[in-house]
This record gives sequence, structure tokens and C-alpha cells, in this order.
Amino acid sequence: MRESTKTLMRKHGRRIDRALHNYLYFRWYYPYVKAASLAVGALKFVSWIAPLKHVGRAVFNRYHSKVLSGEDARRILTLNEDVRVVSDANRRIVPYPYAHSIIFQDPEFVAVMDCPCKKSYRAPADTINSCIVVGSGTGRFWLDTCAKYNARRISQEEALAIVRRFRGMGYVTQAFFKVATGGSTGVICNCHPDSCVSLKATAEARRLDPSLSMNAESGYAVRRDTSTCVACGACASACHFGAMAMTNGAPEYAMGRCMGCGLCVERCRHGAITLHRDPGKTMPLDLDLVREGIGR
Repeated sequence: MRESTKTLMRKHGRRIDRALHNYLYFRWYYPYVKAASLAVGALKFVSWIAPLKHVGRAVFNRYHSKVLSGEDARRILTLNEDVRVVSDANRRIVPYPYAHSIIFQDPEFVAVMDCPCKKSYRAPADTINSCIVVGSGTGRFWLDTCAKYNARRISQEEALAIVRRFRGMGYVTQAFFKVATGGSTGVICNCHPDSCVSLKATAEARRLDPSLSMNAESGYAVRRDTSTCVACGACASACHFGAMAMTNGAPEYAMGRCMGCGLCVERCRHGAITLHRDPGKTMPLDLDLVREGIGR
């Protein structure tokens, strides 16, 4: 057994079942997620079955994501020290009961490999190699075990360039948390509603129960400066969540729908939109705050 596999197994302690799940999840990443994508597609046909919302909540509590602003993603991808915050208080940042640990061990070790979601939905070939992992534990396992998914080690600068490229194309940055991978983050992905199982799962699950979501909001909301806004509509075209829309020739903001991804801010050429911390939302995954112990 490779040392990277032993490291992966040790992460789960006595939970051999979770360790095996973790191994199988990444070892057969594509067929695993392909099956999940088929299950998500079937939800629209069975949304009338009320008990499924309980199944959905159980799954979402164990496999979910945190939306990241561009700046919060940058802080993660430029880490030069270990971060380990394991506490129930992390639910202020990641509001799920099981998988919410914030762990970046050996964060300068970064790897990237093919995204199984994009492969499943036949996304353009030049977007496939886009799943990023921060940390040597999972990173070395990817390099040792996932060659068929084009796993390769990259620098932090290359990882940042990948995120910036995808954000420029309108992809949402997400940090994923899974019970199957130790209940902590580490995988950063570039997600689009057309080719992301988690975003599609939330959209379909809300047919069962509007409160269901696999994607935790970033913790930010948007402010628009009406004195500099030229009502060009760029913000509305950038928003995947229906939070920005053009009404009577002017942008209209629906805060309740906003995930705080920041794509509208980056798309606005006039600097009329900014992100700000919203105390009514979950706290951001801002590593400056995490270092200060805010998440403890």
C-alpha cells in the first residue's frame, strides 16, 4: 500500500467505512460522480415523493460546499502555514452538522485533476482539468492514484491562474466539505450551473423543499453605487442565482437569492458594485478571520 493511501486511511481513525469510502470516491472519481449526476437528473421525476426531502437533507449534510469570493479563494491559494480549525463553532461559516472542519495541511502542496462533474455533463474539453486540492495528504494520493484523471502537481500561482481564468468565464468558486473525505475542506473547484452536480442538486432539491441547499452562501452581500452605475446589465448577465436582474432598465438586487460569489463585482467595468460582509448570512471562509479564531 502506498504511503499516500495509508495517510488517507489514517485520517479517518477507526472509521474504516469512511476511509474506504474516501478511497473509492477518489479512486473511481468519475463513475462515482457520474452516478450522482444521474440521480440528480432523476429528481425532477420524483419530486412529488415527500419523504425524499429527508433523504436529500441527510445527503446534503454530508456532502456540500462553501461559495468563495475571489479574494477568499486567493487567501487559501497563497497560504504558507498550516490551518487547522476543528470545532462545532465552524457552523457559523459552514452551516452543516457533520462536515465543517477547516484544515489545510501543507498548503503549499497543490494539485489539479479532471473535474468529474464537467466530464459527466460533457463540458468543453479545455474546462475539464479544474479540480484543485490544497494540501499534501489528498494531493499526494491524487498524484499516486488518479493518473487517469490527469492529476498533476502545480504551483500556488498556477492554481490562482486557473481560478481567475474560470471566474473570468463566469464559474463560481467553491470549497467542498465531505464526510467521506474526513469532514474537512481541501478541494477547491470551479463550478458552473450547467456542469456542476452540487449546483444542479440544489436546484432540483428545492423542488422538494425550498430550504434545501448543498451550497452555503459566501457570507457577503452586494452594494450598488447608483451614482456610478450605468445600467449596462453586465451584473445581471453574470449572476447565476437570480439575485441580479434588469427591471425597467435598471439593475434590481434580490439579497435573499445572492450567494455572494462576487462574479457581478468582477464583471462590472465601472466599479459600481462591491461586496460587503453581511451579518445576516453565514460568516465568510476568510482565512484572516479563521487565523484570528473567529471560527472557533
